[in-house]
Amino acid sequence: MRDLRIVFMGTPDFAVKSLESILNAGYKVVGVITAPDRPAGRGRKLQESAVKRFAVSHNLKVLQPANLKSEEFKNELKELNPNVQVVVAFRMLPESVWSLPEYGTFNLHASLLPQYRGAAPINWAIINGEKKTGVSTFFLDEKIDTGKIILQKSVKINKNEIVGTLHDRLMLLGADLVVKTLTLISKEKADPTPQPENVKLEAAPKLTPDNTKIDWNTGVENIYNLIRGLNPYPAAWCFLENASEELRVKIFDVEPVYQEHHLPNGTISIQDNKLKVATVNGFILINEIQLPGKKKMDTKSLLNGYNFVPEAKMR
Repeated sequence: MRDLRIVFMGTPDFAVKSLESILNAGYKVVGVITAPDRPAGRGRKLQESAVKRFAVSHNLKVLQPANLKSEEFKNELKELNPNVQVVVAFRMLPESVWSLPEYGTFNLHASLLPQYRGAAPINWAIINGEKKTGVSTFFLDEKIDTGKIILQKSVKINKNEIVGTLHDRLMLLGADLVVKTLTLISKEKADPTPQPENVKLEAAPKLTPDNTKIDWNTGVENIYNLIRGLNPYPAAWCFLENASEELRVKIFDVEPVYQEHHLPNGTISIQDNKLKVATVNGFILINEIQLPGKKKMDTKSLLNGYNFVPEAKMR
């Protein structure tokens, strides 16, 4: 049985659950690496990462390198003397870092690799209408998300699920998989397998204003999947043209309505305190929307205080 000395690397809430599970399982964490504090909010006050807040509250040593290739960081890491490193939602590591520990560095990725390699696997699984996804642990190598797989666990994506709930389910599933992976490594039973080759791959690129904008010229299903795959963050968006105004709006909770019509795509229809937008093979019924500089609101509240002209449309 190996005595593990773990360095944990991660930044957001998704990573906190894995770190918490490692500690609860009784493993020794000798250090935590996370992002530097960043200015945020209107006051631009420095904000600590979720992982840092958790680590500090549990009296763990924290390092926040701005440059992962710096000699100073490498020396600090060597002083911690880890024999295994766990990476969850962190930056790409240089080889000098991931190759350091005797028993390797493994990553938790929120997809069933090799599918959905990249920055936003949970979002893209829903956006692309997948029926299942999962989590994978794999040993890091020199490329992104390509290393040998240690363990995987799949989960069904519910019919109307949004990315917020799937994120939380995969966070818990992933934390459990991290602990099981550490158990295999400690017992010298980890038997990683190469990722399949010659298969059609779906990617999970970083979310940008371009790939999160709603195209009302596509079908109901595509738009519905895009919106729920970005709800609550970062949110699908489009322009609302109303009289002389052009507003950049975010759209959250919606329902698909399959129905024949002869309206131009993007046409807004309002009836019985309901707002729907025409698209190729039906409508998108909007239940929750956010105007610039405002909080999210339900459609009824919007219609009580905002007037639409007959020619109003989304584009």
